[in-house]
Amino acid sequence: MDKIKFASLFVVCALLIWGCAGNKNVGVALENNNAAETESGKHFFWKVSDENSSVWVLGSIHFADSTFYPMDSVIENAFDSAQELAVEMNIREESVSQEVVQQSLQKGLLPAGTSLNQVIPVSVWNSLDSLCSAWNYPIAMFKRLRPWFVSTTLSGLAMERMGLDGSMGVDAVLLDRARDEGKNIVGMETAEEQIDAMSSNDESDSAGAFYLRNTLREIGELDSMVTRLIRAWKTGDEDLLRQVLNADTAITEEDKVFEQKFEEQIYTTRNGKMAEFIASYLKDDRNVFVVVGVAHLMLDDDNVISLLRRKGFKVERF
Repeated sequence: MDKIKFASLFVVCALLIWGCAGNKNVGVALENNNAAETESGKHFFWKVSDENSSVWVLGSIHFADSTFYPMDSVIENAFDSAQELAVEMNIREESVSQEVVQQSLQKGLLPAGTSLNQVIPVSVWNSLDSLCSAWNYPIAMFKRLRPWFVSTTLSGLAMERMGLDGSMGVDAVLLDRARDEGKNIVGMETAEEQIDAMSSNDESDSAGAFYLRNTLREIGELDSMVTRLIRAWKTGDEDLLRQVLNADTAITEEDKVFEQKFEEQIYTTRNGKMAEFIASYLKDDRNVFVVVGVAHLMLDDDNVISLLRRKGFKVERF
């Protein structure tokens, strides 16, 4: 099961790209554009309760367009009634944005005198060169970047080429609304923590080369994958979402080691921390609307929703 497919093209984009993307003129034509109508009658949206209080938890798509809005009334009403918004990271806060840039440059640049083509296989470099030529994008822009940073950048560029926009992602839109409405905004992660999820690895360049190779391969499937993912989110289709998130790809035994490390850093560890934050909101009887990437709420047994059930909270899907 290859979770890196989802991470490479969606989740990790949130670390460095969404909120920085600039294409406002979106309007990509996708199936079932009415986000309010779901086949299942439910969304990737949960109410988590203890004896005294409850919080709402929404699974986000980090890149979107205007067809996502307005969201279903059950989501809109819950957001309107919440006093606080909790997100992975408040990228709309200037100090946070500056920290993202600082951490990215600190951890995403290769040492002086080292270039990308020296740390990745020739075949990966050639694939990157071909893609840059096709996109009319100068490959020189990538020469000083570590492989994982190149991957996140390619992911964001690919999304924008499809007409999707980080500033229209569910997180970003709700952050803007919360700010305008005077709601308290809580960031559950720091810029350093999010970027460390990609870069903090004893074999970061080797793992990043695996990650970059997968990203380059998957970009060819991007249109189909994104269309299916967005359809799944809009229609509440859990089976389709899992098909996209868990798509199998052929990888070597060596690559499986890198994959497992990424899975631990990107999902397992962060899911546990998110669940602890939500539990603390319930303990303190806080009226919080939580929004995190949908993969954190749906993948396997260590997702945030499963962890909250194990803690004994009542969990209802709407």
